[in-house]
Amino acid sequence: MGVEENLPSGVLLTSVEKLVNWTHKSSLWPATFGLACCAIEMMTSGAPRYDLGRFGMEVFRASPRQADLMIVAGRVSNKMAPVLRQIYDQMPEPRWVLAMGVCASSGGMFNNYAIVQGVDHVVPVDMYLPGCPPRPEMLIDAILKIHAKIQDEPLGQKRAAELAESGYRTPMVPSSVKYAPKHKRLGALKNTPTPDVPNYLEPGAQPKDTTNALVTGERAELPTLAEAAGLTGGEQK
Repeated sequence: MGVEENLPSGVLLTSVEKLVNWTHKSSLWPATFGLACCAIEMMTSGAPRYDLGRFGMEVFRASPRQADLMIVAGRVSNKMAPVLRQIYDQMPEPRWVLAMGVCASSGGMFNNYAIVQGVDHVVPVDMYLPGCPPRPEMLIDAILKIHAKIQDEPLGQKRAAELAESGYRTPMVPSSVKYAPKHKRLGALKNTPTPDVPNYLEPGAQPKDTTNALVTGERAELPTLAEAAGLTGGEQK
């Protein structure tokens, strides 16, 4: 049974943006850039037990010119930082960066002069993955979240301006919920209250009940700074 048998009259309508983004997310080729112990977990993710080949990512390219996803797996020293940037610059557009583990994300336990305190000082990061080291399941979950971001990326400045004006943000739902059977997925999300957490990146947001926002698809609005201070027992300064 092929896809054409499930389509009405064998016709499928979509937009160029969705089609291009679907091809991007379905053919990510990671660069081989393991720096420390997180690289062992990254290699395990590509092994048969976890099998990144399910997502079209079984080929870790040794050449940055053939890769579009850099997984920074491990701590980055100041001596390695220029090499990291050079490899990133040699990757073709569009390209994405995943900071794997706490060392790549924030320097981790190595708070000293030799280690870069966050790889985002060197290259722009699209996804941060916590853990020391994170398990392969966590890495796959972060990659699937990058897939979701890629699928929603706008094509062109006009489309990007429209999405920015609307305030749309890609929902980061856990993979165990997003890809679960429908009845289990709705059961996990239904009647799950989401706390009103202030979002300081959007100071103009207003409060609203966010219960069942993931199920109903309603946009969850956020409390003001004064209300957030009251919720946390603090005072507005």
